[in-house]
Amino acid sequence: MSIAAIGTWLLLRALIVQLRRRLIDQPNSRSSHSKPTPRGGGVAFVVVAVIASGLGVLFKGISPLIASPLIALPLALVGFLDDRHNLPASWRYGVQLATALLVILTCPLINPSLAWLPISALLVIAITAVINFTNFMDGVDGLVAGCMAVALSAIAIQLEAPWPIWALVGSLLGFLLWNWSPAKLFMGDVGSTFLGAVFAGLVLQASNWLEAMEILLVATPLLGDACLCIPRRLIAGQKVFQAHRLHLFQRLHQAGWPHASVSTFYICATTVLAFALLFGGVRWVIGLAALELLVGVWLDQRVAVPFGLASRS
Repeated sequence: MSIAAIGTWLLLRALIVQLRRRLIDQPNSRSSHSKPTPRGGGVAFVVVAVIASGLGVLFKGISPLIASPLIALPLALVGFLDDRHNLPASWRYGVQLATALLVILTCPLINPSLAWLPISALLVIAITAVINFTNFMDGVDGLVAGCMAVALSAIAIQLEAPWPIWALVGSLLGFLLWNWSPAKLFMGDVGSTFLGAVFAGLVLQASNWLEAMEILLVATPLLGDACLCIPRRLIAGQKVFQAHRLHLFQRLHQAGWPHASVSTFYICATTVLAFALLFGGVRWVIGLAALELLVGVWLDQRVAVPFGLASRS
């Protein structure tokens, strides 16, 4: 893990000049940052994770746990092209669908009989939702990388995952040294969609559906925020896939919380659920996830900039 962290940090040090020249994220009215910042930094932890996954397949053989970063690689490639050229949404979603189908084919919980087709269709929707929700939440320094490092660590322990998954965790820690506030670079779609796909794939490697639900709930701070924001935008008649500043984490930042405070709060909430998964069992995971959602509602009503006011800004 430490080798992956150091390797990612060194790779970003070598890439930062090119990213500043070619992939600058200019602040706009929907941005949470105020200075031009390079994006696409997620390419570093993608490269490290894919190399580790490839070596794992070479020396240990093919298994879904080892190969999960390789399965998500096409999504990362399209994400990198999107960071550079703003690809049509149909292209991006087409690759997401293909990735979701491949994840389902490697899921031990799915019976290939025709009777499972409706469940498989629902899973395709769920997997693509996780991919997009993870992407939507990448709007504050260190938020997605920090929460995913914690969640993937818990999953690796729970599923007794091989070392390529730990290499991804280490590479995220190396990336965080560049991405923590004030961020020197952003991960971009190349990183966020990759992480969403790997996370979804690992959830579906659980031994049973109850365990899969427990693992999924570890990411409640990330996915719950996005999941609750979308219905509110639909009710308000807004375009769901249009960039905005209406997530709870964004409105907490608008209310005066620094980037580091928002990210630390979400990471700590994820850590609580990770410990519940590893030491508490399903009742603790469900109970604490519900409690965190209630805390989120309280913050939404009492602390964050109101949703309606943020919609007009």
